[in-house]
Amino acid sequence: MEPIVKIDIDKLLDEGRDLVVDLGCGSKKRRGRIGIDRVDLPAVDIVADLEQGLGFLPDHSVREIHCRSVLEHLDPFETVLREILRVLKPEGTAHIFVPHFSNPYFYSDPTHIRFFGLYTFQYFVPPELQLRRKVPTYYSDLRLRILSQRLVFRSSFKFINPIKKAFGWLINRHSLLQAYYEETLCWLFPAHGIELIFTHAGAEGPSGSIEKAKTDNTAPKKRSST
Repeated sequence: MEPIVKIDIDKLLDEGRDLVVDLGCGSKKRRGRIGIDRVDLPAVDIVADLEQGLGFLPDHSVREIHCRSVLEHLDPFETVLREILRVLKPEGTAHIFVPHFSNPYFYSDPTHIRFFGLYTFQYFVPPELQLRRKVPTYYSDLRLRILSQRLVFRSSFKFINPIKKAFGWLINRHSLLQAYYEETLCWLFPAHGIELIFTHAGAEGPSGSIEKAKTDNTAPKKRSST
């Protein structure tokens, strides 16, 4: 699939504009973002197959990438992740939402091909920046730094949402509580998804310190549907 680029990216960069990209934006996007989707909809500025990469964007040209309920549809996942890191500026950030593997609706969508848990992105994080439970990194040479990671709890039954919100507030207080939840409680109280923010492994990022990047589990509370 040949990309269709409706905007002048070089002109935006020459003007010193900060590029904020919305991958898989669908029919809606926030003002000021560059919308990219495979389907040519009114909100889409670049029609492209994300599985074929982001070759229309120069290296280190994007300040923020937003990607919600998209990565579970894509394969190969590592190729897409590599492209995200390639186009991000050295201290740029990627804001991601993916469904948690305990989400019962994950299995209903026939286009969902990948599971996500607390440790999925840890396999691309240097060991010194990982959570308490370490996972191997020798499967890939990609390296990123997670600035925040938060479990999202929602229900289609609105009367349950206050309970889920309170439960999520407790579980997201610390990464150890998140890990305990995923190991022992996730099938009793399923999570809706995972929100995380990451940057390049060598970047400080907006949060500023290595220790904060290792322990912070707070991300913007933005609603998403999957």
